[in-house]
Amino acid sequence: AIIDNVPLVAGAMGMFPFPMDHEAWHLLAYTAGTGGSILIIGSAAGVVAMGMEKISFTWYLKRIAPLAFLGYTVGYLLMLLNL
Repeated sequence: AIIDNVPLVAGAMGMFPFPMDHEAWHLLAYTAGTGGSILIIGSAAGVVAMGMEKISFTWYLKRIAPLAFLGYTVGYLLMLLNL
């Protein structure tokens, strides 16, 4: 991940004038919380899994990242339908 999700969300809170119950915050929370799963190095759990299970970046990219992206996209679309 280029930017960790905690400072990203903290920075965004000061940048946008939306009230705290606005849909934009729901979307930001979703994207910040799940976006790191697309790449194995995007989350601390992924980095730990790489070490413990000897998972290579390319193996994850070929086999798991497309599924993670599909799940992320479906979740995003469902959020849009509910907003």
